[in-house]
Amino acid sequence: MSDTVKLLSLAVATPEHVITQKEAAATSARLFSSRFKDFSHLASVFDNAGIRKRYAARPLEWFIEPHGWQDRMEAYGDVARSLFFETATNALKKAGLRGSDVDCIVTISSTGIATPSLDAQLAQKMGFRSDIERVPVFGLGCAAGVSGFAIASRFARDRPGATVLFVAIELCTLAFRLDELTRANIIATALFGDGAAACILRAGREGKVEVESTGEHLFPDTLGIMGWKIDDTGFGVVLAQSLPPFAETELGPAVDGILARNGLSRADIDRFICHPGGTRVLTALESALSLEAGTLDHERAVLAEYGNMSSPTVLFVLERALKAGLPERSAMVAMGPGFTASCVTLKRVA
Repeated sequence: MSDTVKLLSLAVATPEHVITQKEAAATSARLFSSRFKDFSHLASVFDNAGIRKRYAARPLEWFIEPHGWQDRMEAYGDVARSLFFETATNALKKAGLRGSDVDCIVTISSTGIATPSLDAQLAQKMGFRSDIERVPVFGLGCAAGVSGFAIASRFARDRPGATVLFVAIELCTLAFRLDELTRANIIATALFGDGAAACILRAGREGKVEVESTGEHLFPDTLGIMGWKIDDTGFGVVLAQSLPPFAETELGPAVDGILARNGLSRADIDRFICHPGGTRVLTALESALSLEAGTLDHERAVLAEYGNMSSPTVLFVLERALKAGLPERSAMVAMGPGFTASCVTLKRVA
């Protein structure tokens, strides 16, 4: 127990701009209803998404104008740096540490590109040492809150005593497309928001919760379920209508397999902490994991307050679950492009 990986602290943050769901619905109707004949059939998604508001990298007026790669990536760099600094600084402060104490950084993001990576751009401001190990990860999408947490925990496990900083940043709203007259674009407009989270992980005696096991499941022949298509304008969302029924059918066996490889079963899990991709996905998750309807209450609360922020969202759920008090064993679960299911089990520290 003494040398197992522990979560020392967790901090979350959002950009300053707020877009209510009513504003998003009204603006989308103004922008799309006369150009996209199927918009009227899709408009109900704004009411049924279970979202009251979300936070955005730019004010609502910015999205009414066309933007290309340069605009989008300049906005990404500006806001992502700010969120990285805020969440990482707060996570370190909560753990009683400084930037110079960090030995390794795992940074995940799939909604923007920065080279040099964000951690390098902020190294001096954060006070990171020159021998710090940096691991930027791109492309894991919504699953990355769990997958990235798992990667960071394995670095901590393999380097006993080393302090690992894990940062998840997504600015999903910057992928909004005026030119995409598609079902996927409208649904994404109704669902996605922006946010960031940071965790401090270290193998040792102290911590809020123990990282017990990690695992993933890659489903064959599922590349078209979720992802990006990339063109001169920017990212364009790929989001299959089959996602909720796929999750309902396939997630349970995948999670069972991950748990079994770690000597566990679903019966050993007292609480699931899930990425809330949307209300339909949450309903599918409860069915897939044999949970009573409404069990994923923290997930629905986060979705209502922030929307689907992709990778950091599950960490916002974890923050609420920690404040409420975790049971003996919990399992964080998320799905994302690949198509992939990722799972991390957590044990309460006595």
